[in-house]
Amino acid sequence: MMVKRDMSYETRADGLHADLADLARRREALRQAAVMPGADTRALLEAAFAELDAAGDALTKLAEADTPPSAATSPPESANAERAMLRAVFQHAPTPLFVLELDGTVRRANARAGELIGAAPGYATGRALTAFVDLSSRAAVESQLAAAARKGTARQVECRLLGPDGPVDTTLTVSVVTIYEGMRLLTVTASGVAGSGPALVASPADGDPGTAGSVVRAMTRRMDMVTAVTRLLLDNSTFSEAVTLQRCARLLAGDIASWVIVDVERADLLMRHLVIGPRDEPSEELARKVRTVDPPAGSVPEHVHSVGTPVLMADVEDTGILGAAPDGTPLLVLIGATSLLSVPITDGEISYGALTLARRPGEGRFELADLGLAEELGRHLGVAIRVDRMFRQRSVVAEALQGSLLPTRMPDVPGLELASAYLPAGEGLEVGGDFFDVFPVPDGWGISVGDVCGKGQEAAAMTAAARHAIRVLARWNPDPADVLARVNEVMLTDGYGERFVTAKLAYLRWDGVRLRVRLAGAGHPGPALVRPDGRVDLLGGGGLPLGLFADAEPEADSLELGEDDLLFFYTDGVTDARTADLHYFDEDLGETLAGLAGRSAAHTARTVQDLVSGFGQDDLRDDVTILVAKVTSPPRR
Repeated sequence: MMVKRDMSYETRADGLHADLADLARRREALRQAAVMPGADTRALLEAAFAELDAAGDALTKLAEADTPPSAATSPPESANAERAMLRAVFQHAPTPLFVLELDGTVRRANARAGELIGAAPGYATGRALTAFVDLSSRAAVESQLAAAARKGTARQVECRLLGPDGPVDTTLTVSVVTIYEGMRLLTVTASGVAGSGPALVASPADGDPGTAGSVVRAMTRRMDMVTAVTRLLLDNSTFSEAVTLQRCARLLAGDIASWVIVDVERADLLMRHLVIGPRDEPSEELARKVRTVDPPAGSVPEHVHSVGTPVLMADVEDTGILGAAPDGTPLLVLIGATSLLSVPITDGEISYGALTLARRPGEGRFELADLGLAEELGRHLGVAIRVDRMFRQRSVVAEALQGSLLPTRMPDVPGLELASAYLPAGEGLEVGGDFFDVFPVPDGWGISVGDVCGKGQEAAAMTAAARHAIRVLARWNPDPADVLARVNEVMLTDGYGERFVTAKLAYLRWDGVRLRVRLAGAGHPGPALVRPDGRVDLLGGGGLPLGLFADAEPEADSLELGEDDLLFFYTDGVTDARTADLHYFDEDLGETLAGLAGRSAAHTARTVQDLVSGFGQDDLRDDVTILVAKVTSPPRR
């Protein structure tokens, strides 16, 4: 059966064959130039490598062109292949290689190093390199390692390593590798070992550790960059997308790129979020200019974000790929970049924007390994953004739901000054179980305060049910204890499992110049009665919680209040606040309230709230709810 090829398919194949012809022509030109007098062999070698890359691309495209579209398969991910290559180079290099901390502790070792010391590479990790050195040589090796770490220059030392068959005469070449944020490591190459192949590290006099050292240094820097970003994201306690992006960008700037540009989608438009360049005044001014220009349609960041595929430009030809400043100057010219790569910021499903890195001349071209690293970081950032937005949404929902459980404002109650305070425990991402309410009852006003065990949506549902059941039943029932008994029946009927509610309900009614209070309690503490002369009565929390037992009987009590007397209602978040040495605020509550005697309701609520927060160093064990009712003067008849 013959496969029919359309015209565009044939045209593409013809173009690829033309590319191969041009490649052959340029190859011949390089060959001729190499034999000319005064030939720049370094430049020719770099050109040959560039042509080798071009040949690989052309062969890949040619293979795709020679395969019918219906049979074409997706190429493997270049970044994965590059990372696999780097790991293979390190692990299978014919020369023993060690990566050390500055104190001489082995961080990584390759397979040949493991063979040399007669153990798996992982066995050496975490141990001092000198542990594998013969005693007669150990002091000399330790001194040279310290000297390399101190001076930052390469060193050589002849020693005897302890191999599986006894000591082996070896020459160690020690070099210093600087990675992110000035962190340094040592690379050690063992040469002169039988069967280890030619030494791949140059002598210290050459000033260049050579091919193997370069590969190890590049691989170490990339691996540690991923580790650093991962650690930064895991340590992110703010759940702030802006802070996350800024910290990551600053970590990248100056290490793997001189310029870092982050663009994020907002309201279906890709907008410039931040630009970070070299830390000098002219560059900071340039960064501000670039930040004011959102990526236009057709720019590299916009293409990467919309298509979801990365772009690598080792040598940039089109200076307009980032857009232009208002005066028409290309942004790429402004920042002086000649090599660029851009990757999507994605969690694997959603693209949130694009991460673009740029290098200036003299900083080297971006390579496939750099692209692989940037893709990995783009995925890290995508997941971090998803988590940040999820927590932000949960926080908004929690705040809205919590707000529905608390009064939006206090009602005006004749003869009373009312004030409240609320402090959520933790990050406020889950709805707490505290509630309070002030509402009319027969011949007066009612005050309810309660707490549902647990947090989250189920606790919020029970909190709402308890609060509204108390309010509805109290509208017609003149007995607060009977109201709580009826609420207990509601809780048991609705089946909230093992959850329960503690509650305090107070009916307040004026009788001449005295305010009479009838209290009912269901396992809830307080309230505290504070007299203007400083006497404090901490009332108990009798009765059983609601929602556990059908025959639970709420506790009843009564009080009589005069002018300037104060009732302090609270939840157990107040009394459970504690210091690191297990000193509870409950022990100080009476003395604290005595010191606030005669103060306003608002001042009392605010002061106790601040004291509780500071007492536990803002690490509250439970939500804190405070409601203060202070008697002013009898209402006029």
